Amino acid sequence: MKRTLVVGVDGSPESRAAADWAAREAVRRDLSLRVVHAWLWQPLAYPLAQDRDAEARRAEDILKETEGDLTHRYPGLTLTADVLAEPPVPALLRAAEDAETLVLGTRGHGALAGFLLGSYGRQVIAAAECPVVSVRSAHGRPVAPPERGEVVVGQQGGVAESSEVLRFAFEAAAAAGAPLRAVRAWYAPPVYGYGLGPMWSADRFGGLEPYEKAALEQALEPWRLKHPEVEVVEHVEQGGGGHVLLTAASDARLLVVGRRVRESSVGMRVGSVAHAVLHHSVCPVAVVPHP
Repeated sequence: MKRTLVVGVDGSPESRAAADWAAREAVRRDLSLRVVHAWLWQPLAYPLAQDRDAEARRAEDILKETEGDLTHRYPGLTLTADVLAEPPVPALLRAAEDAETLVLGTRGHGALAGFLLGSYGRQVIAAAECPVVSVRSAHGRPVAPPERGEVVVGQQGGVAESSEVLRFAFEAAAAAGAPLRAVRAWYAPPVYGYGLGPMWSADRFGGLEPYEKAALEQALEPWRLKHPEVEVVEHVEQGGGGHVLLTAASDARLLVVGRRVRESSVGMRVGSVAHAVLHHSVCPVAVVPHP
C-alpha cells in the first residue's frame, strides 16, 4: 500500500490552498492522498433553526468539490475522501495516526486561531504524532510558494534531537529537487565569560560561532550521506531562532521546524520558534515532533 498524506478541508479558500499543496506533494512523493472533513451533528441548546440533512449534504458537497477539483488537476493522484463523524480535533488526530503528514490551511498573518479549524489548529499541531504542514492563504487567496525556492530547516540541539526534523527536510528537498538551507541560530548566553562550561566550549572550537558551525555539520552529516543528491547550504547566524528562520525563508518553498510542547494555563503550546514562524511565515511551514 502507498503511504498516505492527509489534508483537512472545510470548503474555505484556506483549505483549498492546503488541499492543492497536499495533492502536489502527494504526486511528487508517490503518496496517496486522503481528504477529510470533520462534521458531527450537534443540536444547539438554544432555539435556532437547524437542518441536519442540509448540513450533512453540505459536508458531502465539500468533499465532492475538493475531490473533483484535485482529480481534474492531478490525474495521476490516488485519492480518497471521507466525512469524519467526530469533533475536529480528535477526528484529525485519528486520521493522522497512520499518515506521513497532516496538512491544514491557515489564513493571513496573525494569531494561531487563524487556522482553518480555528483554535483547534493549535491543539492538533501540539498533539499530532506526525508532521503537520500549515499552508498560507491571505485575503481569501492562496499564497503560492515559489517552485524553485529552497527548503529551509531549523536545526537545534544535537544529532539525535534534530534527526526527525532533518529527515523530513531532506526528504522534502530530495523529492522536489530543491536545495536545502540548514539554519542554526545562536546567541551568547548571559553567563558567557563567567561560566566554565561556555568558556571551555569556546576555547575548544575557537569561539562560540565555530562551535555552533561544528554542531550543525555533525547533525547534517548522516543525512548528507543518505541524500547526496541534495545541495546543502549551511547557515549559522547569531540571533533569535524565529527571526533568523523567517529571514532565511523569505523566498523559501517550505520551512521546516521542530516542535517542543509545554503545558500552559491555556492548554498545550508549541515552542517559541514554531509559534513565531506559524504566525508570520508566508511559505508553508512543516512542524515536526521531536523524538
